[in-house]
Formats: sequence, structure tokens, C-alpha cells
Amino acid sequence: MKVFLAGATGALGRRLIPVLLERGHTVIGTTRSPKKASALSQAGAEPVVLDALDHDAVMRAVVQAEPDAIIHQLTALSGLTSLRNPDKGFAMTNRLRTEGTDHLLEAARAAGARRFVAQSYAGWPYARDGARVKTEADALDPHPVAAMRRTLDAIRHVEEAVTTAEGIEGLALRYGGFYGPGTSLDTRGDHLALVRKRRFPVIGDGQGVWSFVHIDDAAAATANAVERGAPGVYNVVDDEPAPVATWLPELAKAAGAKPPRHLPAWFGRLVAGEPTVAMMTEIRGASNGKAKQELGWQPRHATWREGFAELQAA
Repeated sequence: MKVFLAGATGALGRRLIPVLLERGHTVIGTTRSPKKASALSQAGAEPVVLDALDHDAVMRAVVQAEPDAIIHQLTALSGLTSLRNPDKGFAMTNRLRTEGTDHLLEAARAAGARRFVAQSYAGWPYARDGARVKTEADALDPHPVAAMRRTLDAIRHVEEAVTTAEGIEGLALRYGGFYGPGTSLDTRGDHLALVRKRRFPVIGDGQGVWSFVHIDDAAAATANAVERGAPGVYNVVDDEPAPVATWLPELAKAAGAKPPRHLPAWFGRLVAGEPTVAMMTEIRGASNGKAKQELGWQPRHATWREGFAELQAA
């Protein structure tokens, strides 16, 4: 199968290319930077330098490639460490999830691509009430924190546009929080550096439930989604959603750091903002049952505990 991978030099794109090649697929990978094109060639992909917000350029590139499937992994999150105002930090990513998605879908139809797999997110968008662990059938947050509304709107857009696209088998993968090589929770990652400096505290009761997925397990699930599974939304997360108060001390231990500090919620709002407090105290985790059953996916790192232990060993 010929696969057009938009966002091939991102954290997931880099890990996905060898998986697709190993399965016998041909990969055309995009990058915004001409300097990164050679790295794509060395990885075995055919490079395309492309601005995904340029409608005409996207149309030309996709139609010329004539792919069987398109994978949409476009983000602009490099260096993002503060969640005080997600809508500001995710502004370009939100455009890629709205305008970029629309451009790629139009190009997919023009090129005759039959399969479209897009990146979504399971980290915080679910409603912050009811069950502590959500399935794809559960509602997204109807009343998100003000500074997260535009970002949630963009997530809703990419999911609805992709899964309802006429003539295309569209799948939206709600990934958990990435960790592992090339992510912010790598041995040299920005967020792990904050943990080591004790600048990543537990805020409030720390009962916000997070779902993680190792970057290589996310790549495997994505490759599976290219090959199988009905159109729809899938949570791509590990087997153990866990409260911040449980996983963050374990991450600090794996990083060789002192235990994280604890801050009251009122002080957390002052120093980190309402979105961070919501993530620390209110958000829900996600279940991976549907992805296991319908995509035939099984995470090699069953839980974040195994993955964090690898960080410690490194």
C-alpha cells in the first residue's frame, strides 16, 4: 500500500516510518523543513517539503503521490512546556487540525485515497464527571476550561470531518500522553527535565486520571489502523489509566529525582493556571478495549510502569 504520511518528522511520524516499511508499505513523508528532507530519505521514505496550510500545495502533492491511504500526524508542539493557556500554545496545531485536515481530505478524494487515519487526543477532552475511565461512546467535555475551548473545538473538528468524510474510510486515533524516544517524556525530554528539577508538582488532590501510551505502541496502533478497523474513533492508550498522585512520583523515581512537590489547588491556579489544575484534579482516563478488539492492537508496554522503568534503565 502507498501511504502519504503528513507530519513524518514529528515524534510519532519518525517512529511510524520504519513500522510501515517493515510491513511492506511505500511511504511518502512530508516535512515543513527542507533541512529534514534528507533524514526522511535516509529513513526510507520519499520526502515532500510541504506547508499543510497551503491548499494548492497539498492538492498537488497528494494527487501526484496517488496514495492508497493518508495518515495525518500534523502538529506544531515542539518546545511546549506550559499549559497555562493551551489555546495559545496549540494555536498552530489547531489550524493544522482544522484547515490542514480539510485540505488533506479534499486532496484524498481528488487522489482516490480510500483510507484516512488522523491524530486526535484522549488526554483531557472527555467530560470531567461520571466514570473515571471513559470509552469512545462517552461524551467529550461540554464545558471545557475557557483557555482550552478552541483546542477542544479543533479536536472535535478533526474527528467529525474524518469519520464522516464521504467515500473515505476515516479513523481518528485518540492517543494518550506520549512518552519514550523523541517525546517530551524521554530521557532528554523537556517535561522529564522539569520533573528532575522538581518543577512538575502534584497539584491539589492529584486525582486527575491520565492515560499514557509509549510512542512505539502508538506507531504500531497507527499502522494497524491503516490496514484494518471500521471507520470511527479509537482510544490508543495503555492498560492502566492512573491518577497524577500515583504516576508522577513513580516518574520522578524513574528519572532519579526527588519526589514531586505538592501544591494546594488555589496556589496551583496562581502559578500554573486553571487548565493545569483541571488536568491535575479532574480529567478522566480512557479505555483501550475498542482498539484492542477492532484494530487487533496490543501495546507492548502494557502500562506506563513498564515504560517508566525503561527510562530509569536508560
